[in-house]
Amino acid sequence: MNEITFAGRRVPFVPGQSIGAALIAAGIKSWRTTRVGARPRGLFCGIGVCFDCLITVNDQASLRACMIEARPGDIVRGPDDA
Repeated sequence: MNEITFAGRRVPFVPGQSIGAALIAAGIKSWRTTRVGARPRGLFCGIGVCFDCLITVNDQASLRACMIEARPGDIVRGPDDA
C-alpha cells in the first residue's frame, strides 16, 4: 500500500496524488497556523499560487503540499512542527 507519514499517522495515497490531496482525503484539513492569530491553514487554492499549504517533506522545508507528489515513505510535517 502507498503511504506517507504525517504527525506519526499513516496516510494512504493513490499514485500521482499530491500530498495535499492525500491529507485532505484522510480528513486532515489543517497542518499549519498563521503567525498572527494562530488560524489554521491547509489547502486553499490547490494549484500552487498561494502559500497556505506549506509543509516539510523529508526535512525539506517550505514546500507547497498541492504541488508535491506523494511518494511511499515520505515523512511530512507542518512548518509549525519543525
